[in-house]
Amino acid sequence: MATAAARTALCSSQLHLKLLSFPFYLSLSPKLPISSNPNLLNKNPIFSSSLPPVRCLQYSTQQASTTRTHEAIRRPNVVDILEERGLLESLTSDNLRCASSTSNSTLKVYCGFDPTAESLHLGNLLGIIVLSWFQRCGHKAVALIGGATARIGDPSGKSLERPELDIDTLEKNTLGITNTLTRIFNMNMNLNNPIVVMNNYDWWKEFRLLDFLKQVGRYARVGTMIAKESVKKRLESEQGMSYTEFTYQLLQGYDFLYLFKNEGVNVQIGGSDQWGNITAGTELIRKILQPDDGAEAYGLTFPLLLKSDGIKFGKSEDGAIWLSPSFLSPYKFYQYFFSVPDADVIRFLKILTFLDLEEIDELEREMKRPGYVSNTAQRKLAEEVTRFVHGEDGLSEALKATEALRPGAETKLDWKTIEGIAQDVHPVLWPMIRSSIFLLLICRFLLACLRVNQLRAVC
Repeated sequence: MATAAARTALCSSQLHLKLLSFPFYLSLSPKLPISSNPNLLNKNPIFSSSLPPVRCLQYSTQQASTTRTHEAIRRPNVVDILEERGLLESLTSDNLRCASSTSNSTLKVYCGFDPTAESLHLGNLLGIIVLSWFQRCGHKAVALIGGATARIGDPSGKSLERPELDIDTLEKNTLGITNTLTRIFNMNMNLNNPIVVMNNYDWWKEFRLLDFLKQVGRYARVGTMIAKESVKKRLESEQGMSYTEFTYQLLQGYDFLYLFKNEGVNVQIGGSDQWGNITAGTELIRKILQPDDGAEAYGLTFPLLLKSDGIKFGKSEDGAIWLSPSFLSPYKFYQYFFSVPDADVIRFLKILTFLDLEEIDELEREMKRPGYVSNTAQRKLAEEVTRFVHGEDGLSEALKATEALRPGAETKLDWKTIEGIAQDVHPVLWPMIRSSIFLLLICRFLLACLRVNQLRAVC
C-alpha cells in the first residue's frame, strides 16, 4: 500500500495524500458543499453511485507559502487498486498510473471477446472484472466483440489451430455474448456510465487486403512478430503455425489503432497471454498515427486465472463454467465457487469480488482461529461472484436450490429452479431422478384422494 501511495504522490506535484473510505462528507470549499456542485457528481459517477465502496484519494494543494488554497479531488487510482488486489501483471507504460488518477482525464478502456461460443465462460470473467474496476473509478468501458477476428482464431495459448466457424454460428455467438455482457454490466454498473459494446466486423468487412498491406503491413516488422511468445511457442511445436494465425496480432493491433483514432479509446486490457497482441497495437499507433498532442495508448494485462496447483481455474468435470444461465444454472455456478479449496479462496476473493480488502483480510485471520466454521470464506466468495454474474435473483435461486438439496430440508422450489438444476444433472442420472419425481407426484395425488374420501366418510 505504501508503494502504491508513493507512486500516486509522484504523479502530482506538491500534493499531500490522504486515504478516505466511503461513505464520507466532502466539501470543495468552506462555502460550497458537495450537494450543491452537480458538475462534480456528473463528472465523477462514483460519488453518486450506490455501488460497493472503493478507496478514494483526496489531495489538498498548498502554495509555497503553505497558505491553504483549495481542495482538489482526484479519482481513485484504478491501477494501484488492481495491483493491490493481484489483478495487475504488466503495463506498457507506468504513465498509465498518472493518467488513471487525473480528475480531468477520463480513460476509455476496452477488452476484446472473440465469439467462439454462445456464452462467455469463467476465463472471460477477469476481463469483465477489470473493466468494471475502471468503470467504477469513473472511466469509460468498451467491450469489443471479435466478429472478424474470430473467423481467424487467436493462437495465443493454443497448441492447435482453432476450428473454423460458419457465419450463422458466429452471428449466434455474437448475439449471445453481447447479451451476457450487457446483462452483467447493467446489473452492476451506474446507468450514467453504461458499457459500450462494439463489433470489429463493422470496420473489417469493408477493408480490402491490398489496403491493409499498404496501410498496416508496411509498418510491421517480421522479426518483431516472430519474437512474440505466442508465435515462438507455435513455431517450435510439431504443428507449426499457419499464415492466417500469424497475422492475428496485426488484426488485433489494428483494432486498437482504429478505436484509438475513431473512438478515443486509449487503453487495452487483456490476460497475460495477450501481451504480444496488445503491444502490437501500441506499436502501430505510435508508428502510424504518431500522436503529437501528448496522447498515449496504453496496455495493461492481468494474470490468468489459475489455481494454486497451476491448473487453469474455470473448468469442471463437465466442461467450462459458463456465465450464461442458459448454459449453466446459478445453482451449479454457486456450487463451483463454494467448493474452492482453502488454499485459493482468499486470493479469489481479492481478484473476483469487490469486497474491501480489510474485510477479506479479516476472513483470512478468521480461517486461522480455533472454532472457524468450515467454508465460511467459500460461502462469501460464492455469494459475491454469483450475485455479480447472475444478480440478486440468480443468487436467491442458487441459495434456495442449495438449501432444498440438503438432506432433511423442506424448502419448496419453483419449476424454474427445478428445471435449472435438472439441466446440470448428468444425463445418466436424470431418468432415475425423473422417475422419482413422477412417483412422488403420484404418491401426493393418491394421498390427496385418500384425504378427500376420509372427509366424505366423516360427512
